[in-house]
Order: sequence, then C-alpha cells, then structure tokens
Amino acid sequence: MNTNNLKEYLALLTPYTELRVQSNNIMSMAFLNGNMISNSQNRIHGVSARVYKNGSWGFASNSVVNDAGIQAVLSEAENNASFLDSRLDLRKALFNPTVGKMKKDFRSTKHPLSQGEIKEFIKLLDNYIATKYPDVMQRYVGIQFLSMEKNLVTSDGVEFYSFIPRTAIPVQLTVVKDGVPVNLYEAFGGLGEAQDFLDNPENFFPKIDTLYQELIKKSEGVMPKAGLCEVILASDIAGILAHEAIGHTTEADLVLGGSIAAEYMNKEVASPLVTLVDFANTYNGKTLTMPIYMDDEGVVAEDVVIIENGILRNYMHNKETARLFGTEPKGNARAWQFNDEPLIRMRNTAILPGKDKLEDMIASIEDGYFLTKTGNGQADTTSEFTFSVNMGYEIKNGKLGRAIKDTTISGIAFEVLKSVTMVSDEMTWAGTGGMCGKKQPIPVGMGGPSIKCKVNIGGE
Repeated sequence: MNTNNLKEYLALLTPYTELRVQSNNIMSMAFLNGNMISNSQNRIHGVSARVYKNGSWGFASNSVVNDAGIQAVLSEAENNASFLDSRLDLRKALFNPTVGKMKKDFRSTKHPLSQGEIKEFIKLLDNYIATKYPDVMQRYVGIQFLSMEKNLVTSDGVEFYSFIPRTAIPVQLTVVKDGVPVNLYEAFGGLGEAQDFLDNPENFFPKIDTLYQELIKKSEGVMPKAGLCEVILASDIAGILAHEAIGHTTEADLVLGGSIAAEYMNKEVASPLVTLVDFANTYNGKTLTMPIYMDDEGVVAEDVVIIENGILRNYMHNKETARLFGTEPKGNARAWQFNDEPLIRMRNTAILPGKDKLEDMIASIEDGYFLTKTGNGQADTTSEFTFSVNMGYEIKNGKLGRAIKDTTISGIAFEVLKSVTMVSDEMTWAGTGGMCGKKQPIPVGMGGPSIKCKVNIGGE
C-alpha cells in the first residue's frame, strides 16, 4: 500500500481535517460439488479528506494516491466545506482535540499462499466431504478474505496505521430427506490471513463431522409449534439479537432519526441480568474478531456499555452526536472504503455472560426450544425483529429432544430482553463475525452467552 508520508501534509491541513489513505483487498473462491464456481480478487485503493468548518463538513476522495492526488482532495474538501458553510452558516466551534499515535498491524508472519495453494487446500476439504459422506447431495466449500489497511492523520495530531485481515471458510452441506433438500451452513476462520488458517486440512475434519451430524439430525427433525414460548437462544442468535435489534437502535444518528431508544435513556429496557456492551478490541484479555483501536475520526476506541444491569446507559457516537448529547465519543465512527465518510457503527457487540450453567438452563424448561444457529434476519429502529433459525432442538421435561426444521423467531427485542431469566456463564464469539449493512457494509464482531427468554417462534 502506497501511503506516502502523510505527516508531510500536516502543514496543509485546515483548522480541522482528516486525511486517510485506505486499501481494501478482497479475495473469494468457491467450489460446488468439486467444481470451481467463483474465483475473484479485488483491490479498492484511494485517498480521502474531510474538512470541518464552523459546523459544515466537506468531503472529497481520489483513487490516485500520489502528491497531486492528495493535494487535490485536500483542496476540494476544503472548498466543499467553505461552500456549505457559506450557505448554512451554522457557526459551530471546533471539536475537542483527539490526539494519539498508534500502529496496529495484524499481518500474518507466515509465508503467503498462492491462489493455487488455496485452491488445492479447499479441494482437499471438498474431497474429504465427498469421500466420507457420499449421501451429501450438494456440498459448498469456499474461502472469503478481506483486509482493510488504513493510514490516517488529522490536524489534531493523530497518526494511525492499521492492517486488519479476516478470513472465512464457509461450508454448506445438503442432504435429501423424503424428497426434500435439507441444508446446514457453518463458517470457520477469524482474525488473520488465509495462511493463518489453511495450514492443515485435518484441523477442519472434526468441524465438518459435527456439521454433518447436526445436518442429519435436522433432516430427521420436526416442525416446532408456533406461538410464544420459552426458549434458550445460543450465542449465535443472542449475538445477532444484540447487534441487529438492540445495537442499531442505540446508534446516535438513528436515535436522532427516531429510534425507539430515544425514549429509553436511563430506563429499564431489559432484565437486570442483561448487560450489553459494544467492545472496541478485546474481551477478557483476548483480541476480538474486529479489533478497532482508533476510529476514522481519530478517536481512540473504548468499550461502550449500552445496557447496564437492564438499564439503558449509553448510545454509540461520532464526534458530532457526542457533542450534541453532551458526552465523549468512544471510537464508533467507521468508513468502509476510502471514498466513504465515517458513519456511527458497532465494533464487537455482545451481552455479558451470567452465572448459570447451560445444562441447568435446559433442565429448567418443561416445554420449549434450544435454538442454536441463525441465518438472515432483519430488524428496525422500533427493535422489532424477525430472524431465521437454521438449527435447534426441542426441550421436553428439561431434556434436549428432537432437532427442528428451519423456522423463524420474531418479537420486540427490548421486550424479549425483559423476559430473560437466566444467562449462561460462557462467552462465545462468532469466529468470522459478520458484515453489517447500514448504508455501507462493514465487518463487525458478534457473540455472547446463551440466554433463556420468551420469543415468538414460527411453525405448525
């Protein structure tokens, strides 16, 4: 990545300017029943500048990263800010300075793999499935890689470099039961480059075996009974509930746009057992899937406690909304590509673990469900949600029963969280995180414990 020496341009920065050079590298490869169906690489590289003048923002970007390109975006961004200021005349002061010098490089220390080596590794996984499980009608195996490399300087004195890679190895298996195809999906991987994960195919075999065994149980499963029922949401589903249905309602720009969370500050929104946090970069001393140490406004990232013991305590902010709400930003302003302006975004959002054992939670339910895997879902700023459930089990008389077929759950997230009566003591993070689609896609982390609650489930 040609970042130039951005410090050389500090003298050209106006009262408040952010100058960012960024490169996103994306690679994808996939096989369906042993045949390659996709193989692509893409690099999106450029420079942007954002200037603040009396309350107005001016933004400009350029895909040419050289001295002329950098000076051009600085000049254009300043002209845009001056033009808007002349029309809006907001007369707002500068933000409190944010200063920091930091480098966070998660580049692999292992030798990079060629496209051919990656292809052969994925084919080994595919061949393992084809050989061991001939009843699998359709098998999908692939790899998806994303690295985001950023170099940021600001007129406040911020100097920040980061390289954050993430690798996912998705596997989907399909069998036919009574003439109907049944499938199950899992993505392996996490923070790191391809060579950090594709070292030994045998490391994946037990994971594939578990996926197949669950698929067979699902193929022999039953439809759940529709209605409001007592359930345990495993971390996969509790995590997406925390992100989609709660997290978005507490992003300050959406609060200003009418989110239901605007009515709830310092009020009870969940059971006292629920504490929900947007983590910046680490949990319990371990680096998370999407570690953010400084955001794209040059703010040092800190954890944000959104719900504390059932009480809504904080929103997530950028510099502008933080000043409006009389608080300090904590590093939630993130941009997807060089030509995107930072938006208020989550980082790694999860409910904190409690004190209950999962086996005790299961034993406490007479007639309900243990829901373990989710697929797509949607939620709005009222916290109303609908999520698909791709794997789960009956609970009968305190014991796990038959697997269930694909279904959905729905409800009002804040009401669901108020119904929480038990929270497990383990903390599980989704290895590959996810992609959040608020205006711009952005990689995020999700996870949490299992929670016992009441939710509407679809079925017979």
